[in-house]
Amino acid sequence: MADAVQQWACERVHQCYWQNDWNCARTQLALQCEAAQLSLPPLWAEAMAGLHGAGGYGAQCGLVEGMLVFLGLQGALAEESAEEISAHCRGFAAAFEARFGSLLCRKLRPQGFPQDGPSHACETLTAQAVVFARQWLLAAKIQGKMD
Repeated sequence: MADAVQQWACERVHQCYWQNDWNCARTQLALQCEAAQLSLPPLWAEAMAGLHGAGGYGAQCGLVEGMLVFLGLQGALAEESAEEISAHCRGFAAAFEARFGSLLCRKLRPQGFPQDGPSHACETLTAQAVVFARQWLLAAKIQGKMD
């Protein structure tokens, strides 16, 4: 199961980055919705445009932001309270920071966003974060297994 999820994440992240030219936040949100079989409203997907480290500023990582938006969407659909959704978001942020060492893009992507830098430099990290998020959802019993 873990190998299948890892392979799925690597393949889908690569497609989202190189075929769709999506950023990390949109990719995380889209893949979590895909795995949960939730429809991602097109406007929500487009709204993720500036959420890659606060538009490249280096603030909160888009991989975290994408997951927080997913938790909000999934929680709203499940009719959870704002307090329950906030608790899930806090829990994920703490777990992400413990696993990856930071919530900040500038720490996770220290090379920043130079104009002549590589596109999608966080592809490997993104696949790892997508898998981590799926595992966290299962462990937190927020969502069932990915089919």
